[in-house]
Amino acid sequence: MANMVQPNIPKLTAINYGNWSIQMKVLLGSYDNWDIVESGFIKPADAAAEVALPNAEKTALKESRKKDKKALYTIFQGVDESTFEKILDAKTEKEAWEILQKIFQGVKKVKKVRLQVLRGEFENIKMKASENIGKYATRLKTVTNEMKRNGESLDDVRVMEKLLRSLTRKFDYVVTSIEESEDLSTISIDELVGSLQAHEQRMNQYDDTSHLEKALQSKVSIGESSSSSSSGRGRGGFRGGYRGGRGRGRQSFNRSQNTEGYRPSGRGQNFRSRGRGGFQ
Repeated sequence: MANMVQPNIPKLTAINYGNWSIQMKVLLGSYDNWDIVESGFIKPADAAAEVALPNAEKTALKESRKKDKKALYTIFQGVDESTFEKILDAKTEKEAWEILQKIFQGVKKVKKVRLQVLRGEFENIKMKASENIGKYATRLKTVTNEMKRNGESLDDVRVMEKLLRSLTRKFDYVVTSIEESEDLSTISIDELVGSLQAHEQRMNQYDDTSHLEKALQSKVSIGESSSSSSSGRGRGGFRGGYRGGRGRGRQSFNRSQNTEGYRPSGRGQNFRSRGRGGFQ
């Protein structure tokens, strides 16, 4: 039989305790060790009491200790060196888990302050013009999940109402349609998001068609304008060249007549001679 691939152990950081704890619960549950973390196990008061246990209880105690050590090792693997130093003296996995909860979740006062910040973020969050429905729904869900982890009681209907009233203006008619036809208490958040994404795709297709039509109309207008401009340049160019030619002809003639007595005057050009019988 081929060896089973061991799942990667999630790593705890300074900012991901919420997600890390959820992943660790799932991982330890897959090892059948989460019950030891959550409830612990009863240990004999001393060695003499353990010796006096019936064989069945001794076997169960040995199995519990084995599961606990395996769970504790998994926790050790999931933290960095600085955090490891803080739980190094823990004798059971339950004890190590509770230490981490106190470090990263804090006391009740700290959790209360954190929850107030999250509530403000929840009330002020809005969809950005650059976002699509899927991206915004994920951003909103991240905030709501963090609120729940800090003790907030937040039902799905409230989240869906927030989602609908915080979309961009282009979804106004869609929101109105959903509010009139759907009872939010009978659908899930995923169903609502899926419905909004379907509307979004239709709107995007319509926008793409409109852009294509505008682009084609623009090309036609440019072609007509270019045709008209070419005709105008043909007629005007001929006259301009002819006039320019005549102008250059006169200029050459005047320069050819340049003598010692040539002097330009006013808008025209007069020839004066310093000698007798000169002409003006």
